[in-house]
Amino acid sequence: MIDPRVPTDDGEPLAAVDLGSNSFHMIVARFTDGELQVVDRLRDSVRMAAGLTADGQLTAEMRERTLACLSRFGQRLRGIKRNRIRAVATNTVRQLRNPRAFLMTAETALGAPIEVVSGREEARLIYMGVAHGLNDPRQKQLVIDVGGGSTELIIGRGFETLETESLQMGCVATTRRFFADGKLNRKRWNDARLRLPIEFAPILSAYKARGWQRVIGSSGTVKSISAILHGFGGREREVTREGLLDLIERLIEVGQISRARLPGLSEDRRPVFLGGLAALWACFEALDLQVLRVSDYAMREGLLYDSLGRFHQQDPRELSIRALAKRYSVDQTHALRVQKTALMLFDQVSGSWGLEDEQRETLLYATLVHEIGLAISHTQHHKHGAYIIENSDLPGFSRQEQEAVAALVRGHRRSIPEQTFSDIAPRDLEALKRTLALARLAAVLHRSRSQETLPELHLEAAGRELRVSFPKGWLSQHPLTWADLRQEKDFIESIGVRLRLRVEREPGEVGAPDLLDRTL
Repeated sequence: MIDPRVPTDDGEPLAAVDLGSNSFHMIVARFTDGELQVVDRLRDSVRMAAGLTADGQLTAEMRERTLACLSRFGQRLRGIKRNRIRAVATNTVRQLRNPRAFLMTAETALGAPIEVVSGREEARLIYMGVAHGLNDPRQKQLVIDVGGGSTELIIGRGFETLETESLQMGCVATTRRFFADGKLNRKRWNDARLRLPIEFAPILSAYKARGWQRVIGSSGTVKSISAILHGFGGREREVTREGLLDLIERLIEVGQISRARLPGLSEDRRPVFLGGLAALWACFEALDLQVLRVSDYAMREGLLYDSLGRFHQQDPRELSIRALAKRYSVDQTHALRVQKTALMLFDQVSGSWGLEDEQRETLLYATLVHEIGLAISHTQHHKHGAYIIENSDLPGFSRQEQEAVAALVRGHRRSIPEQTFSDIAPRDLEALKRTLALARLAAVLHRSRSQETLPELHLEAAGRELRVSFPKGWLSQHPLTWADLRQEKDFIESIGVRLRLRVEREPGEVGAPDLLDRTL
């Protein structure tokens, strides 16, 4: 397991930021006496999805609005350690043509890195938040979260997800599709009612076969509908099938959302309410639901608990990587040897090279699956392995984290084309390339797949130069390794690292260490 390098039971603040397609949320909490205590919440109805153009751009007005919100959030985050802040972007950022350009300015405004998570990872985080808010999470529950750009559906028991899916029918997106002018009549409603269930076709059989004991709803749309139904005489914090049907008929009769008198509906929710209502009704119809209970917890709480899991050796990323390695029959004995050596090399030069825990974790995961592509082909297994990692659903990983692991797997052998790093943010590029140099050295040192213990190696890093010192006589006894290390010269230099090899003197021997090859 990864060493928990940040103690958390000390009252220091943690923060979670959720860049949703409709609203941005931030929560600040402290972990004391084994519990999370929320100390601050911020919310801004940005409606980022409304500014997404057909060609995957954000309008200038929406970009300005988004960055202004993140700047306000960033002011609140000042003074909180960077490794205690988790910020994630969801559906709308996933749909951007060039998310990296947006993230560069967004991270500057926020003052913290922003992860882009897949729909299924978003669903997992939502479930983790909801499950921690339940009195008894041991039942099997279906969790529904109608967001701005997508709707997440999760079946889980306890704190484990059993089914996760993200459907493209959030409140903003569905309002734009069917009710852009805020008008509603029976024809429009029936049009939405007939088209939205298509989204459920790929998952319906699996979900119904899995089953559930109760249904929980989370986030703004569900809370708003529940508040309205309660205002009309329904039970508090509950949404029923009959209540939804009654609400739909009321709105059709009024014909315009701006004229509807709906108790509990905030004005910032009103412009996207019809789409959210249609998305939730589609869930009720497709899954044959009768009643749903409302949770106050959602993805932002899930982010906090997920962060605590990482700190306390309950990191889902390691479980995901190990499951992937098992699925593709990776030689774990060999992978662990490479991993141990790679981490030993990393720890010797991380200070000199400015490498952080983030790069160490990437190295840890990549070495466990660096040979995953052997299940497909031997000669090109590094390429196949990178493809598998890039395109797999790996719970716990952001898109950027998967891309970094894939880059190490792609580049751990043979030549390293610049395309290997095409998905890596410029601010992470140099650190990742230096981490890759260490991964390659570890792979070369274990190429023979021998169980023989490696000698004690000493590394020094200064600028772009990496010096590796070997005990006298060891390289002459391992000519294949020596030949491989010589070949590494050009490969590693292509990523900006100059490799120099030294042989240490015997105890009592006079003079400086021998430099084996001044061109290395």
